[in-house]
Amino acid sequence: MQSRIKVFTWHIHGSYLYYLSQGNYDIYIPTKTEKTEGYYGRGETFPFGNNVIEVPAEEVKDYQFDCILFQTNNNYQIDQYEILSAEQRELPQIYLEHDPPRQHPTDTKHIINNPDVILVHVTHFNKLMWDNNNTPTRVIEHGVTVPKAIYSGQLNKGIVVINNLPSRGRLLGLDVFLEARQHVPLDLVGMGTGELGLGEVLHPQLPQFQNRYRFFFNPIRYTSLGLAICEAMMMGMPVVGLATTELSAVIDNGHSGFIHTDVDYLIEKMELLIKDPELAKEIGNNGREVAMKRFNIQRFVNDWEQLFIEVASRKNKNLISA
Repeated sequence: MQSRIKVFTWHIHGSYLYYLSQGNYDIYIPTKTEKTEGYYGRGETFPFGNNVIEVPAEEVKDYQFDCILFQTNNNYQIDQYEILSAEQRELPQIYLEHDPPRQHPTDTKHIINNPDVILVHVTHFNKLMWDNNNTPTRVIEHGVTVPKAIYSGQLNKGIVVINNLPSRGRLLGLDVFLEARQHVPLDLVGMGTGELGLGEVLHPQLPQFQNRYRFFFNPIRYTSLGLAICEAMMMGMPVVGLATTELSAVIDNGHSGFIHTDVDYLIEKMELLIKDPELAKEIGNNGREVAMKRFNIQRFVNDWEQLFIEVASRKNKNLISA
């Protein structure tokens, strides 16, 4: 019987780590008392299972892993040299890239340029836009669990879920949000919303909180595909957003949501959804069918498990040849 794969990574994106942890493998994460980025441990926000295992940073060198999963440049350039042993740094490596390139949308070279590392993108858009050098690349699209809360849409308003929107500006669509809110009632939730929003709603409570809203609005110009969009679609909530990045390949405009680069068009559709709750429910149901197929959690963890097994086999071959 094959033993469970042991993956070492850092706690970078809590919701992504939670969904990743739904698979049949063990994930080890380092901790530090000062809880700097990547060293938070399990935290208290997400209901992680027993397969997410905390390891004090100074003890990581004493553990055996099958592969290393990097998620930030800092993980790759600094962290691994501070907490991994020389032998652990020779283990098979995967770099999970969560975002599209920031410096230049098409000409930015990825930090990874190594044929022995597998670079995983979370969307096809991200893979398309990055210059991936000579690194082998994969796309593993998001997977989310089916929320217990069922869409009701009884509130005649939309919801926007973005952390720190006031400080993140045009990139995350602050101006788009402010323009739309002059015409359509919108509530903003997330960390650091300031006077613009209602504050943070913890991830486990978010489905029950947002299911009452008529629609989910995504004003973000340039980002990866937000997990919040996948989660909204999975609960049957109609999504309205800009037809940029991966969202343009997820939403069938007018059928499973509304997307466009014309903000006035989006405002019209949000007004329509407020006036017509039955249409909102129909659009939401169509979006849910898309999400059930495309963002199925079992597909997601199967993709990751297959990749972990693939890279771990390289380690075993190296041990045999040695």
